[in-house]
Amino acid sequence: ALLCRGMQTSKNNNSEKAEPFYRLSVPKQTSCEIINEARSVLRPLRTRRPFIPTEHQRKLFGSRSSRAPQNRPPSVFSLHASSFDLAESRPVSGVRLSPLNHRPKLVTSAKDEDSFISLPKPPANAAEARKISSARARLFRRTSQGNFLSAKVVPPDQNEEKLDSKEPAVMSNLCRSNNCLAEKRLYTPFNDESGQLICNEHISRSEREDFLKGTAGKFLIQPRGESDQMQKPGASSLWPRTTGWKRRVTDLEDETRINGSEEEEIFWRIKILPILLELEKDDNTENLCLACTKLYQALNEGNMLGKKFKRRSVLLKTLYKLVDIDSDPLCLKLAKIILAMKVHGKNLVSVCKLAFKICRNEKNDYLIQNDRFLDCLLEVLRTEDLQKDNEAFLYCMGAIKFMSGNAVLLNEMADKGAIEILLQLMKQINNIKENDTCFSNLGHILVQLTATLRNLADLLPPARHQLVCNGAAPELCVTLKQHMNNKDVCTYIVRMFSKLSSYNDFCAALADCSRCYILFLALLNKHQKQQDLVIHIIFILGNLTEKNNQAREQFFKERGSVNTLISLFQTYYELDLNAQKRYRERGGEEKKHPKHPSEAEDVLIKLIRVLANLSIHPNVGAALAAAHRIVELLVTVLEYKSVDDCEELVIDAAATINNLSYYKGKSSAVQNKKLRIAEMLVKLLMSNNMDGIVEAVRVFGNLSQYHEIRDFIVQKKIYKFMIALLDAKNQDVCVSACGVLVNLTADKDKRALLMEEGGIGKLVDCLQDFGPTDWQLACLICKTLWNYSENITSASSCFGEDTDMLLVLLTSLLDEELALDYSLDRDLRDHHKQYWEREFKPVAEKLLDRIQSHHSFLPAVTITPF
Repeated sequence: ALLCRGMQTSKNNNSEKAEPFYRLSVPKQTSCEIINEARSVLRPLRTRRPFIPTEHQRKLFGSRSSRAPQNRPPSVFSLHASSFDLAESRPVSGVRLSPLNHRPKLVTSAKDEDSFISLPKPPANAAEARKISSARARLFRRTSQGNFLSAKVVPPDQNEEKLDSKEPAVMSNLCRSNNCLAEKRLYTPFNDESGQLICNEHISRSEREDFLKGTAGKFLIQPRGESDQMQKPGASSLWPRTTGWKRRVTDLEDETRINGSEEEEIFWRIKILPILLELEKDDNTENLCLACTKLYQALNEGNMLGKKFKRRSVLLKTLYKLVDIDSDPLCLKLAKIILAMKVHGKNLVSVCKLAFKICRNEKNDYLIQNDRFLDCLLEVLRTEDLQKDNEAFLYCMGAIKFMSGNAVLLNEMADKGAIEILLQLMKQINNIKENDTCFSNLGHILVQLTATLRNLADLLPPARHQLVCNGAAPELCVTLKQHMNNKDVCTYIVRMFSKLSSYNDFCAALADCSRCYILFLALLNKHQKQQDLVIHIIFILGNLTEKNNQAREQFFKERGSVNTLISLFQTYYELDLNAQKRYRERGGEEKKHPKHPSEAEDVLIKLIRVLANLSIHPNVGAALAAAHRIVELLVTVLEYKSVDDCEELVIDAAATINNLSYYKGKSSAVQNKKLRIAEMLVKLLMSNNMDGIVEAVRVFGNLSQYHEIRDFIVQKKIYKFMIALLDAKNQDVCVSACGVLVNLTADKDKRALLMEEGGIGKLVDCLQDFGPTDWQLACLICKTLWNYSENITSASSCFGEDTDMLLVLLTSLLDEELALDYSLDRDLRDHHKQYWEREFKPVAEKLLDRIQSHHSFLPAVTITPF
């Protein structure tokens, strides 16, 4: 900070000659000095967060992605019913079927009839045989077309008899929809007898309706040849309706139902099948959506969601066929049910692609909000196998990323614990080694994941709190280390850090990750010319070093840290210089200056801020002040750039020089270049930018400790400018100007200049305006007047017409009850009192004594409170 050398005399030793006040540092400082003087010098710099472009198109990888098109999964693809695997949807029965001892052959001629063995013999009654043949033909015809009946069991005849001669002709025509019934037969033993299980794939619409109305029989599993007799009262049955038969049917159902309960079967027939029929016969999209909603509710009510539901094969096949209908609302309903059925493998990939396709269109966001589809996708991330289903995870994560672009859905994510789920997924990915076969695919997932987290970071403060509590900072650093070559992942992570590190809690959590500095330096060296990445990293480093002294030291101690900053400074200075030359060659000097900094200028602004913040640490600041290349680059910025070209860049460069000028010593590059720096500051003083003027005055406040600079100030008549600034009625401006005047009046030959421009009267006015509220400024004014009046012989001749007012002010300000405002809160009042006692009071008392001892007449004055 800008420090003042204390007065060497004390109140009890007036005989000792008082020395003038210089703005020099002292070996030991009080805490009060350090706190208050930080306003003038050694100030951390703040700047705007870098601009983050918004991706207007929803794609897996944005237009700015570093991935070549051939090296990334597609964002656009076709999806049909054929994209799903029907075989995968079949439930596992848990029952191992016994192998057949023989393979039955169809009888195609009378010649083959004798050699065809093990076929049931026809009944003795020819009329009854024709009934059985007719019933079986209808049964086969029905089962060869439908997909609602998962299995029909045809029990064997009690006696093994030959088929009717017409039977082969009927069976030869049972092949439909490219699948022959003979290829779909399964055999399983029932009570030590050979039974025939016919898997049905295609049933006509009218026959499905018959089935649901009961015409296809009461049971889903019927004995062969019994359907007619069950529908005709009084007809003789081949199977007697006895208690034993009913018990046998029940046993048969238990064996063939694949562990399904009787209640589930009833619920299936009553609740589910009517909806499936509606889905099969209705072509209206709105009706299909309503049917899907009812289906999901019914499945949930019957506890049939998930893998345990034994009829899921039939259900899923029906749903897959509806995917061909080009309707996002319908596909959303279908995807929700399919995901709830816990599909895996190819079907999980396909349904996640379906979700991705729906979410890619932002017009569907309102549908997604209303259908609570986010829960289904989060469940995939929570429960599925990452390594086994990494392609499904990619498109599921891509869909969630698209959702995060909607403010309503983004809030829903935070409320449903998406941050914790995503961080758990990131931990899983971080545990997979680079030599793993799926490592590169996981990099694609990380792009979607980190982009989503970046969007969630905008939800402040709840999202920030969740990220801190769930250890996001260290986990993201691990990801950064493992995927250093994945520029897309690195970009999203540093964008997130640049957003969150602007807040103290996350900034502290990131600073605790000791290896983050190494990672940031490695990224800067690897991607030095990638402006979008570099600017965010530099901004993060600026945030880390703004308030944390340990962070300043830790970063500085990392190997090559200063050289990396110098290299970046040189690179972007040259880029900016070349851009400026091209601009001027096109006649740009006559045009209006751009409102915002260019990309190169923005990097330089953030980079200079890091240097300014680092310089606050005593050891680091001294080392940087001795780094000639850094000081040279800062001075060069002041030379080639005007405050009108880029205000923030020029002012920050001046502020950094101001911080570095605090460190004295033979090795100081600022000291070696002080006259050159002073020349550049004059240009800034002459500008119309008040912020730039104040910063230039601050630098002169430090540099004016050197005799050469004080001579320069007089030679260039800069002192007139400093005196004029006392009329600015701005506390910060007055503090800076008084700093220069304190040092200027230390030289005996320059003290008269203060009276020349009416400086005494302006100092007294500042004391009256700001004294009771700014004890630092009041102290500087008194020190200036003390230096000025060192050789006083008469108060009136020294201070002129302002003598009486000065006496009144000093008397009032030294009265504790009048000077200290007890309406302030306790902490602020204590702070004011401490500075008043330690800094202002000793100087003001000495000045008052001096004036009173050289004043011949002291008028009676009334002291009024401020």
